[in-house]
Amino acid sequence: MPVFGYRGLGTDGRSVTGVIDADSARGARGKLRTMGIFPTDITEEAAERPRTTRERIPLFRRRLPAGDLALLTRQIGALLGAGVPLVETLGALSDQSTRPMVKKVMSQVRERVREGSSLADALALHSEIFSDLYVSMVRAGEAAGALETVLERLAEYGERQSQLITKVRSALTYPIIMMLFGTGIMVFRVAYVVTQVSVIFEQNKQALPFTTEVLIALSNFLSGNWLVLLILLGLILAGIAFGLSTPRGRMFYDTWILRTPYIGPTLNKIITARFARTLATLLQSGVQVLPALDAVKLVVSNRLLSQAVEQSRDSIREGHGMGQTLERSRLFPPLLVEMIKVGERSGELEKMLERAADTYEREVENSLSQVTSLLEPLMTLGMAGLIVFMILAVLMPIFQLNQLVQ
Repeated sequence: MPVFGYRGLGTDGRSVTGVIDADSARGARGKLRTMGIFPTDITEEAAERPRTTRERIPLFRRRLPAGDLALLTRQIGALLGAGVPLVETLGALSDQSTRPMVKKVMSQVRERVREGSSLADALALHSEIFSDLYVSMVRAGEAAGALETVLERLAEYGERQSQLITKVRSALTYPIIMMLFGTGIMVFRVAYVVTQVSVIFEQNKQALPFTTEVLIALSNFLSGNWLVLLILLGLILAGIAFGLSTPRGRMFYDTWILRTPYIGPTLNKIITARFARTLATLLQSGVQVLPALDAVKLVVSNRLLSQAVEQSRDSIREGHGMGQTLERSRLFPPLLVEMIKVGERSGELEKMLERAADTYEREVENSLSQVTSLLEPLMTLGMAGLIVFMILAVLMPIFQLNQLVQ
């Protein structure tokens, strides 16, 4: 059915905008009048349009930040909890949103719900914002009659994920800025300062110090072959991207990254915390274990760990316990395995997973602090070594030049 974007006036005289499904523009106008909206402008939107390059490449897709999605989810849950009907809730969020993407999506979801679709089915049409995990939990909440509770848990889950992402970014910001700043200084000195010094020595027919000759040779090599090096770098990056897009290449990378000192254990804890938190949220929302593991597998980014989750699901289907299967994989931390076993025996698996998630989120924060505290002195020493080398390469010929003048 065609989708029409509209502008109009409500019964209170305020300007309203949104989208609506109708067979034609005339049908859209009639539908809006029955809703108490007097349209002033209606334009048909293409139902299927060619995807842009930004949309084809996952790295450049426009997505709603986890924090904003958590806030939107909490607002929906709060309005429903206050007794506001779902259609009016979606309409209010569409009208008050300042993000064009959210405004449009909420309007489309509202129209689907108005036509009799469930909220989960309406959200599933917008996978750029609402993940399969999100839709599965909403569907479970609708089936159990506890949609407000599920939305509250989803909001808490999104906020925790946003906090975890923020902590990771904060831990890596300083080392990255330091590296970029040091690289900029080195490029400036090689491209400008050393070049000027070498010209003076050539004019006086004097031999340059060894460190200066090394620096000039490096500068000449980079300036004379920058295009070839740029193409080579592009080919290397394209090869890596292609390798990661293949199952074998991705498996090799996931295996290698888990064995990398410091990085591997920290990444394992991050994935473990996400796995435990997501599974606990799904189980608390009324989703059965097997469908919950299917959904959790989507948030486990490492192929090795994802295969362990899939094997655990198959083992549970055959009558075995989740903890026993995860223990055989030897990929998940022993503490998580033991807590899952205790939860399965006591019937409190959700609580045990929540505690495990809290534990590993704290460990992730500690691990990031340790990695950052290790990176900072190493990068400081490395930058200090480069600066000393640059100073020797620049100042030594200047001292020699002063001696020649004297």
